[in-house]
Amino acid sequence: MNKTIVVTGANGFLGRHVARQLSQKGHTILGIGHGDWPREEWELWGLSGWQCGDVTLQTLRQYAGTPSAIIHCAGSGSVAYSIEDPLADFERTVTTTAHVLEYVRTLAPSCSVVYPSSASVYGSAESMPIREDSRTAPISQYGVHKLMAEQMVASYTRQFGISATIVRLFSVYGCGLRKQLLWDACRKLASNDLVFMGTGDEVRDWLHVEDAAELLMTAVENASPECPTVNGGSGNGATVCEVVARLADGLLPVGALPTFSGVRRTGDPSRYVADIEGAKAWGWQPRHGWKEGIEEYAAWWKRNSL
Repeated sequence: MNKTIVVTGANGFLGRHVARQLSQKGHTILGIGHGDWPREEWELWGLSGWQCGDVTLQTLRQYAGTPSAIIHCAGSGSVAYSIEDPLADFERTVTTTAHVLEYVRTLAPSCSVVYPSSASVYGSAESMPIREDSRTAPISQYGVHKLMAEQMVASYTRQFGISATIVRLFSVYGCGLRKQLLWDACRKLASNDLVFMGTGDEVRDWLHVEDAAELLMTAVENASPECPTVNGGSGNGATVCEVVARLADGLLPVGALPTFSGVRRTGDPSRYVADIEGAKAWGWQPRHGWKEGIEEYAAWWKRNSL
């Protein structure tokens, strides 16, 4: 059945992949967000319409119509940015979510909301793998704001009966991502800077962006006033050292080895691995292994850095 679905932040890394997968399923996709995005490009990503602007109640009233669902991909995507400018991070993450929820409450009560949150809400987790009922104790402004947005989504489902779901994404990566560890690591390796921040023993659960997009698409069908929350990860961990070494295999001469400073970055937990049984109960399953995915990313970076 064809649905009209709004993807906020559709010009972002995750939003683009979500829009394309939904479009391939036959849905009509409207995008709202930032960026001077040429029509021929947003059409290639599956959008039927694109509106450049802030995600506000007014913008949604003007352009969103009465969609079947909103996947709210807009928001901050950086722990470092949240520490540098916490107010702006709050506005990008919490304020935009409030506008989406108010739009649904007042003008589109039958519209479902999917909120892509972050594993950062868990903070320094006490046990692995991390379950959805694990304690939430974020250690960065980024995580605090994601948790605040989650709480607003849950409160709107309880008090106003709207349907929603929350997906706590772990380390989403893939070709086209031009920030965060993989991008920064490739730039450092290419400049022959082989010393990395941290110990290298930090563990992350790497989720390919196509798997993440598929999970968010599945979340649309599972939204309800109970506001189910699931983890979005692969269920497997890899150390930062392992990931950087695999990038180096594709980018450095044989024998050149990255090293680590031993100094942890502010706001970085030491270990994240997701329990994904909740998402798997929806019929979703990650299809991409991290080793092949990192090799794919290194090859993409080489093609696009010349």
